[in-house]
Amino acid sequence: MARLDLSGVFPPIPTPFEIDGRIALKRLDENLSRWNGLPLRGYVAGGSNGEFPLLSIDERIEVVRAVRRTAAAERLVLAGSGMESTRASIDLTLRMTEAGADAALVVTPGYYRSRMTTEALTAHYLEIADASPIPVVLYNVPANTGVDLSAEAAIELSHHPNIAGMKESGGDVAKIGRILSSCDPEFQVLAGSAGFFLGALAMGSVGCIAALANLAAAELDRLQVLFRSGDGENARALQQRLIEANTAVTATYGVAGLKVALDLTGFYGGPVRSPLQPLAAGDRERLASILRRSGLLA
Repeated sequence: MARLDLSGVFPPIPTPFEIDGRIALKRLDENLSRWNGLPLRGYVAGGSNGEFPLLSIDERIEVVRAVRRTAAAERLVLAGSGMESTRASIDLTLRMTEAGADAALVVTPGYYRSRMTTEALTAHYLEIADASPIPVVLYNVPANTGVDLSAEAAIELSHHPNIAGMKESGGDVAKIGRILSSCDPEFQVLAGSAGFFLGALAMGSVGCIAALANLAAAELDRLQVLFRSGDGENARALQQRLIEANTAVTATYGVAGLKVALDLTGFYGGPVRSPLQPLAAGDRERLASILRRSGLLA
């Protein structure tokens, strides 16, 4: 199986909700129609920013199907299909394939985190990759799962012909360099945050899956272009300008902050799903100020 080309910028798109909690499919279509005109490689439906842990399985599949329907034909759709058990992850991957996903983004299981050794995680991913009809992308996000997929596991898994790459959200640029120095030559690493995108590119990453890409697609694409053209000075300046905004829509304010940022920049963000809570008025004002300083809000 030929490796999927993951080069470029992917937004992990939020799931829009109506006030009554239903998924706002029309709003999702509107957002996608606008994103289709921006320099993106594709979309992640079902990541942490999509509030997928708070959706039912049927809702998750409904979102992926809707994204595939509205996404531009050349855009990749990566669907979150990681579950706590290997069997459930395979079942959901099969259903995401039927819904139109181009690749499965499989997060590390974390409930039994103390038992998620390198051996356990390697066996988990190998079994999923063997059963999946579509390429698998490893997803490491230790801040959410409490599990850190080791460089050694990623290197071993990189040689499986149906494992295309990895989203590395841990923020350890040296680890990315370690993986890329020893993995299969066709294995691709995507930075999991815009905050260390430039550092990841310097280590050999091919792109990013970043919350900030939902509202700064052009800027992140520009950063990648500057780096690849050898314009390190302007690439550094752009990276530095985006760091505060990236922190605001991730670590500081989370999904609620990202949705408010979308509302402020002309997309539809809308409410979060309980138990997540909306931003307080003061935090909305602080977030708007940060976006202005970052050049993302007029």
